[in-house]
Amino acid sequence: MPTLLDIRRRIRSVKNTQQITRAMKMVAAARLRRAQERVFNARPYARQMLELLSSLAARTEQRDHPLLAVRPVEKVLLVLVTGDKGL
Repeated sequence: MPTLLDIRRRIRSVKNTQQITRAMKMVAAARLRRAQERVFNARPYARQMLELLSSLAARTEQRDHPLLAVRPVEKVLLVLVTGDKGL
């Protein structure tokens, strides 16, 4: 049976682990919030680029360009970009 000293050490160890975990969660939340802000701030730029490309595509004489062709969606590709730093 563990002694009182062992139990106190274990309690202290668990509390320290909880503190570290809480701090890591806060850091991850701050990073996520910053990344979301960057995405929201990039939306007007992306919208303007889409308008520009649509305008340029409408003005081209060559309508049969493969990049401008409207095709049915058969396959979907997802590209995941992740960090290499834990949380």
